Amino acid sequence: MAIHFSSQQTSFCCVHKQALKKWITRTITDGYKFVVGDISIVFCSDEYLLQINQQYLQHDFYTDVITFDYSQLPTVSGDVLMSIDTIRRNAGEYHTTFEQELHRVMIHGILHLCGEKDKTPAQQKKMREAENRYLQTMDEK
Repeated sequence: MAIHFSSQQTSFCCVHKQALKKWITRTITDGYKFVVGDISIVFCSDEYLLQINQQYLQHDFYTDVITFDYSQLPTVSGDVLMSIDTIRRNAGEYHTTFEQELHRVMIHGILHLCGEKDKTPAQQKKMREAENRYLQTMDEK
C-alpha cells in the first residue's frame, strides 16, 4: 500500500514528495481514522483531464481535479488526477500561490477518497472547512 505520484502530458515535476505523502497519510489516518491503501496522484494537462472527464464522466468541460474512488473503508484507495494548467490559472484568479492551490486541490481529492462530498451547499461548506483544517496541518512533523 502506497502513495504514488506520476505525470501525464505535462512537464510538471512534484517536489517534496515525501512530505506530501506524510501529510496525506496523516490526513487519512489521524483525521479520518482510516488506512492508506493504493493512491495515485497524477499531474496532467488540461487536455488530458478533459479527455478523462469526457470519457468517464460524460462531462465536456475543464476542471482542476477528478477523483476515482476505489476505497473499501477503512482502506482508502483511488486515483486523484489534477490539471496543472487549471491549478496555475486558478492560483492567479484566487490570488494565491501555485503551491497553495496545488495543495488545496490535492487535499480536496484526498478528502473525496475519505468520503467527503461537495454536491450541495452544505457539503461544499463542510468540504471547504476540511480543506482549510488539513491545509493547516501540512507542516506538522
